[in-house]
Amino acid sequence: MEHAAYLGFIPPFLAITLALVTKDVIFSVFLGIASGALIHAGGDPFAALIHVTDLLADKVADEWNIRIFLFCGLLGGLVGLLSRAGSARAFGQWTAKFIQGRRSAQLFAWIMGILIFIDDYFNSLAVGSVMRPITDRRQVSRAKLAYILDSTAAPICILMPISSWVVTIISQIRGSAGFEELGMTEMSFFVRLIPYNLYALYALIMVFLISTTNRDFGPMADSERLAAEGIKLFNEEKYGPAPGQLDMHDDAKGAAWFDMVVPMVVLILACIVAFPLTTYMAAEEGETMALLDAFRNADASKALFYGIIFSLVVSYLYFLGRGILGIKMASEAIIDGVKSMVPALAILMLAWTIGHIISKPMSEGGLGLPLYIDELIRANSFPLWFLPFCVFAISCLIAFSTGTSWGTFGIMIPITLPTAMSLGKAQSLDPEGILHIALISVGAVLSGAVFGDHSSPISDTTILSSAGGGCPHLEHVATQFPYAIFVAFCSGVGIIVGGYTLSPLAAFIATSIIFFPGFMFITKKDPEGNPRFSGMSWRRSKD
Repeated sequence: MEHAAYLGFIPPFLAITLALVTKDVIFSVFLGIASGALIHAGGDPFAALIHVTDLLADKVADEWNIRIFLFCGLLGGLVGLLSRAGSARAFGQWTAKFIQGRRSAQLFAWIMGILIFIDDYFNSLAVGSVMRPITDRRQVSRAKLAYILDSTAAPICILMPISSWVVTIISQIRGSAGFEELGMTEMSFFVRLIPYNLYALYALIMVFLISTTNRDFGPMADSERLAAEGIKLFNEEKYGPAPGQLDMHDDAKGAAWFDMVVPMVVLILACIVAFPLTTYMAAEEGETMALLDAFRNADASKALFYGIIFSLVVSYLYFLGRGILGIKMASEAIIDGVKSMVPALAILMLAWTIGHIISKPMSEGGLGLPLYIDELIRANSFPLWFLPFCVFAISCLIAFSTGTSWGTFGIMIPITLPTAMSLGKAQSLDPEGILHIALISVGAVLSGAVFGDHSSPISDTTILSSAGGGCPHLEHVATQFPYAIFVAFCSGVGIIVGGYTLSPLAAFIATSIIFFPGFMFITKKDPEGNPRFSGMSWRRSKD
């Protein structure tokens, strides 16, 4: 048998529960990995130990993973360079002329997150590097910055036709049984999916509302209160240390605002150029390809790695040429920056490993949890209208448990698309009806995958958003989760209505009817003018 049945739930449950109880993510995820290895080894502790060490090495040695691993570390080096040069501080002082309050600082971070849509890793880390000195200056909590990073990274990447995410999604769509019967290209199908991707759409709307109204609730309200009152930007006592922390130095003089802008523009342009470049480099001699196709087929890990190497070299020479840093000081700054990313890199390595343990079949060293869930789906019949919500809920569970939305795409899309089409034909839907049930069902998979990836403590994008925002990982998870649950609940209602009506407009209207009044209700003011909800700590801060 290729799965361990219900035992596959033990590693993610153990890792997530222990992380919330002990506040030690690295220890908790490692125990989750160890429990999975022990189950796979049939209770043999020696075999389990060997399995864990081999998996850790294999995950880091993976061609894709090692480039992402090095990209994150070297981006920390770039941030260290900017910090030591004083350019981050200078940029924050310059932006004070334009960003006058907490609301405008949050809105600017949201806009930056929207504009950088090529890759979620790059989005979280690059935008965090730019925005952290600005939001710190305006007393926006690190938890709020991490939330904005996380809630714009994956949602915008999955909505834009040109991103590293779309390549994975359209490849799964194209390879699904029966897709050719729809009579359209996979990219056309993806574009028509966008209105049905309710969670991603409303996650972006949620960030905009939170940023412009300064209404917060749950643990986020406490973090924002501490920051707004000048007590602390993050709660190290409660949630542990923040990754990516660097001391601000005064030994470098003469930095200006553009000394922050130039390296970041170089990084953005280098990565943008590198995306199609990786495709052209891998093409056979004499093969021609349109630029758009080159973007779609790019290797994101190579593009990001090439981009950060080029940017770090250019930035190093730039600061030497400007006379702001000497050779020794610049080298020390890069090393300090890489060191600051070690906690995030450790969590990232463990997250990849536990994802393998959970998702891969027994023959490949895992517990095959997705295969077990697949069997449960196939063993039960669902009415057509309920299929979209069912796959949404299952995708939420898989992505939350494994910490990967891409893995969820690979599991659920090949199952969902042919199932939706078969059920549509069985109920004598016309071709347009079959197309719409396929769209709403696959859109529900994407929504569930983004929610699970967005809210899971072991998700790489969640981890990198914590690092990009300089926020303790558990504080980011605890403060973001209530917001993610609210958006997921509203999206679930819209998905049910969309399944009934087979109309994206009806799904959008239903979600809006729940979302906007719900948002106002949970931040409703009491007679004294303070937001409240069920006795929790709520507040509305001033801009």
